[in-house]
Amino acid sequence: MFTINRRHTLALAAALCLGAGSAQVASAQVKEIRIDWATYNPVSLVLKDKGLLEEEFKKDGITIRWVQSLGSNKALEFLNAGSLDLGSTAGSAALVAKINGNPIKSVYVYSRPEWTALVTKGDAIKTVADLKGKRVAVTRGTDPHIFLVRALADAKLTEKDVKLVLLQHPDGRAALERGDVEAWAGLDPLMAAAEVEGGAKLFFRNAAANTWGILNVREEFAQKNPELVSRVLKVYEQARQWSLANPKDLSATLVAATKLPDAVIAKQLERTELTHGPIGQPQADTILAAGLALQQAGVIDAAVDVKATVNGLIEPKYLASKTQTQ
Repeated sequence: MFTINRRHTLALAAALCLGAGSAQVASAQVKEIRIDWATYNPVSLVLKDKGLLEEEFKKDGITIRWVQSLGSNKALEFLNAGSLDLGSTAGSAALVAKINGNPIKSVYVYSRPEWTALVTKGDAIKTVADLKGKRVAVTRGTDPHIFLVRALADAKLTEKDVKLVLLQHPDGRAALERGDVEAWAGLDPLMAAAEVEGGAKLFFRNAAANTWGILNVREEFAQKNPELVSRVLKVYEQARQWSLANPKDLSATLVAATKLPDAVIAKQLERTELTHGPIGQPQADTILAAGLALQQAGVIDAAVDVKATVNGLIEPKYLASKTQTQ
């Protein structure tokens, strides 16, 4: 009996050593980390501008490839295709992607923004109910799209009651300013630019219906390289803390990256909190509320267990407790 147990113990130990060795080899074989930057994620611009990730991974011989995401939909497409390892999205967009089979985990909070509202020009549109039969520019699969769906539902309307014009965020702003659409589900900083430069009006706002700005990682990358993910988040925390301590420099960084005027960036930042980093229950609650609202509106199938999906999406373990400052 003792011999059998000892043999099993030795086999288990060997397997564990092999598993640990495989994980180390997996990390050692990583030559490049692909991560996005986005104008709706100010912390990503600080990371990119200061070369903080490049400095962190230089000694490992790992290079950083920066990929621009124009919206949550693009970040999620890149993650699903394997062309990004970590990408910036809204929490609600990540949930819908997860429900649709995108293998991601949400591991970090880069902002708590009011980055979307419903935008118009002129005086014809004053309420959400006024959108019935009107053309509305929107980027499907993003927080502005989900915000629009929820706003319509509250006004007893659905997407079928309006004429959706599917455009990326920059093109949505342009369509509004040309008069090609009557309204736009906006996203900062483009929304702020439309206000400051084009006289656009935010005719419907609801800060609570904006879900958090979160960083997502491909599950496969995280499983093979948990230490690398933790190190990326450690550096993200450095950039977030720097952003809080240096608001003028943060504004200058955004102005340089976006080529937008100071007044536009000031409006974006006054609507953007950077006081959170670790992901957890507050984000889960907000994402769950968005998911249940979408389910009630018929966007998410009634058979989907939204709460279980949210629980499977949120993963706080990669950010070590010593960096969890708020």
